[in-house]
Parts: sequence; structure tokens; C-alpha cells
Amino acid sequence: MKKLRNWLQGPTALAALAGVVAAAVVLAVAELIGAFFTARATPLFALGSTFIDFTPSWLKDFAIATFGTNDKAALFAGMGFTIAVLACVLGVVAYRRWALGVLGVLFMGTVIVASVVTRAGVNPVDALPSVLGTLAGLVALWRLTAPLRPMKAWPEAPAGRASDEMRPGTSRRRFFAAAGITAAAAGIAAMGGRLLGAARSNIAQAREALKLPSPVSAAPAVPAGVQAAVPGVPSWVTPNGDFYRIDTALSVPEINADDWELRVHGLVEEEVRLTFQDLLDADLIESHVTLTCVSNPVGGNLAGNAKWLGLPLREVLKRARPTDGADMVLSTSIDGFSASTPLEVLQDDRDAMLAIGMNDEPLPLEHGYPVRMVVPGLYGFVSATKWVVDLEVTRFADSKAYWTERGWAERGPIKTMARVDVPKSFAKVPAGQVAVGGTAWAQTRGITKVEIQIDNADWVEAELSTEASLVTWRQWSYQWDATPGAHYIKVRATDGTGEVQTDQRADPVPDGASGWQSVMVTVE
Repeated sequence: MKKLRNWLQGPTALAALAGVVAAAVVLAVAELIGAFFTARATPLFALGSTFIDFTPSWLKDFAIATFGTNDKAALFAGMGFTIAVLACVLGVVAYRRWALGVLGVLFMGTVIVASVVTRAGVNPVDALPSVLGTLAGLVALWRLTAPLRPMKAWPEAPAGRASDEMRPGTSRRRFFAAAGITAAAAGIAAMGGRLLGAARSNIAQAREALKLPSPVSAAPAVPAGVQAAVPGVPSWVTPNGDFYRIDTALSVPEINADDWELRVHGLVEEEVRLTFQDLLDADLIESHVTLTCVSNPVGGNLAGNAKWLGLPLREVLKRARPTDGADMVLSTSIDGFSASTPLEVLQDDRDAMLAIGMNDEPLPLEHGYPVRMVVPGLYGFVSATKWVVDLEVTRFADSKAYWTERGWAERGPIKTMARVDVPKSFAKVPAGQVAVGGTAWAQTRGITKVEIQIDNADWVEAELSTEASLVTWRQWSYQWDATPGAHYIKVRATDGTGEVQTDQRADPVPDGASGWQSVMVTVE
């Protein structure tokens, strides 16, 4: 214990702390200078995005299953810890062998710059914040470790003498003062960069001021009875703030609608380019559509239902006139994500659209402002491209999408799924009449029946709420005469084709989870 205390008080430990402070300087200076560049030019964004690009499917599934929509916060926490550990190592190396420390810092700077310049929509000049941040961090590391390098250990102070007065070159007090001032300056620079970036960006204000046009085809009135009469069952229309968000963007792209343009090209007779004003002037339609993430586990909440406003994609493709042999549209986001959607799905009558509105307001920034794709019946990883800027008409045999290259399926039709929303698993409920309720979906096929099973008893049919359309989810309810003890509630659905939801368990990879949800409750 004494040795550990001595080590923590010695120059090696202080060098490790110097490395952490220097890393903070790198990030802070890059953040401050990056306020004048694209948001994707900052090191944290670039490194995080690169990490996501190379994340294996199993790790991505684990992150979503464990952290849900907080997966990005978990990623940043993990990155922060990793950066701190590497910074400690570099600080110690720089203290012992300055030349090796310089090489280490320059190597890390090269990794950061490479991560920046390989991001979609980033120009080579956007590497400047990372370069200047690396140089500033190197200077900070030199200033903090230089006085420590002559000392292999702190000399012992003679009895009766103040130890700080006897230490050559520097003292802990002076070191901590320098480190503290540097860290505070880094914090101020980082905060200034954030505030300056926010001040220079008027995207949120422009979105707030945007007035959406009226559709030529309004969404049908929502019939009475779509909401299950069970407290705790989610709202049939998911509020924008509650709608799940799963995407690869660490920093939400901020796109000026006036500058937005969509290019439609590839195996087409005529290349088409659309501006945001073109969409505002077009014949828009409205439709309630339920979206589902392929990473949604059995019983999961990565699904939501909203009213969307947009231009049918079949009208866009009609102008482009795809050529014979084309069977896929590769849609690409401004952040580099891409999705492979079967061409025929975008040309049929299911009202796949370029959406600009969500629940009677412009798309929220985190849900794709100014334009995203909404395609009923397909999981989002092959259809729901946010911040979309490019549509390439091509062939599945010729092009691969973001997740297809990582082992996921080329096509992703949504599987029939039923979910118990009330009561929650491990809930305690009183004996007697217990309201059970939930949600089921089979977009484009509809839900015709939901059944529940208590323990190993016979399956019984639940009461279905009113169906609004085949592309929205459907809620259900059941009054259970509960007896004391532990019980298991299972649920399954039947879609409009008569197919019963399979009981065969499957992981989300490669084309969506399957199986029956089982909820354990205790009746008291």
C-alpha cells in the first residue's frame, strides 16, 4: 500500500495525468476550431463514426440490446475511457522517452485525421481542426512533462524541511497548478466551441420556421377504437420525442434545407435532381406508417407509429425511368449510411415516400431533417434512410449496402410480431381481474388475430382494437382472471395472410428477430 501511495505521488503518475490533460487539449482545441467547419470534422465524432463502421454485428446487437436508444451515450463513455487510458500511457512514454512520446502522439493524430477525411461529406480541409488540436496537445504534453523528466523519483526531504521546497525543478503544487490551468483552459475552449458552433448553426431555427404544405391526399381519419383501453399501453401514434432512434450518426447532421439536393441516377434513362423546394411544390401525400428496427428483440420497443408527409417515391422513379435489369435502389445518407431497397417496393402502391413531415411538423433533426425515406413493410436497415441525399438505381448483384457488407440480409421484410406492453415482465399484480394489453404488427399484411397463453393453458383470443390500415400496428387487450402465484404470459399474432407468428427463436441478425414473447408476473 505504501509503494502504491508513493507511486501515485511520484513523477510517473503525474506524467500519466499530464497525458490525460494533453488529450483534453487535443479534443478541446479541435472542438473550438471545428466550430468553423463541418460537425463531422471533430475528433470524437470522426473516431466514433469510424468505430461504428468497423463494429462487428454481434457487438452492435449487444450495444442495442443492453443500452437501447442510449447506445451512443454508452459508446461515448467507452471512447472516453479508452482515450483516457491511452493518454495515460502516452504521458508516461513521453516522460521516459520524449521522442517515443512524440511518435505516439503523431500516430494518434494521424489516426484521427484519417478518421475525419474518410467521413462522407468531409473535405480534406476539414482535417485542420484535428491537426491543430494534435499540435496543441503535443505542446501541452511537453510543457507538463518536461520538468518531470530529470527526476526518476522524488527525493526524500530532510526532517523538518518542507518536501515541496526540496524537490528540484518543480513541485507537485506547481505541477497541479499548471495541469489545472491547462485543463480549465481546455474546458473553456471546448465549451466555447460548442456555443460558437450552435450560434453559427441556424438549422434548428429554420426548421421551426418551416411551414409544411397541405397534402393533396390527406391521411385517412384515424378510426375510433385504435387505442387499447388498457392503461400503460403506448399511444397508438408515437409522439416525436418518444419515437425510437437507431442510426449510425453520432452527431446529428445539420443540413440547410435550401442547400439540400437529391440525386437519382444509375440504371435510369434520365438522371433526376430534386431540391427541397421541389418537394414543397410537389403533390404530397400523408400516411400513418409503423416503422420497425431490425435490431428489435422479441418484445422490444424499437418500433413506432407516426403520420408522415412526403412525395411518393414511385413518382420520382417514374421521372427517372429505371432500365431493364435494375432491381434495387441504393439510398445514401449524408453521413455515409446506405440501404438497399428492392426497386419494386418503391414502385408499388404501398406509398413509400421521401418524407419531410412527421406528426404534423417538419421532421425532427434526429429523425432525418430535412428529408428521409419511409417505406412500409421493410425494416429500417434496408429502407428508412435518414438525411437522404442520393438514390442509385442498381442491382443487388452489383452493389452492397452498409449493413449488407457487415453480414446482414439484402432484403428485410418485417416479420409478424406481437408484444405484451402491460403488465411488464416481473411485475406484481393483485389477484382478480388483470388488464393485459399490447401491440402487434405485420406491416402491409395487417393483423387479424392475437392470442395469449397463461402458463401452459390453451391459447385464447384477445380483443383486437380497431384496425387503421395494413401498414400500421394494431393494439389488443385481454381481461385475465389472475390467481395468486407466479405466471407466464405468452403472446402470438396471426397476419392478414393467415400465417401464425412463428415460435422459432431467431436473433436479429441477419433479418430480424422471431419467436414468442413470454412475460413472467407475480400475482399477490
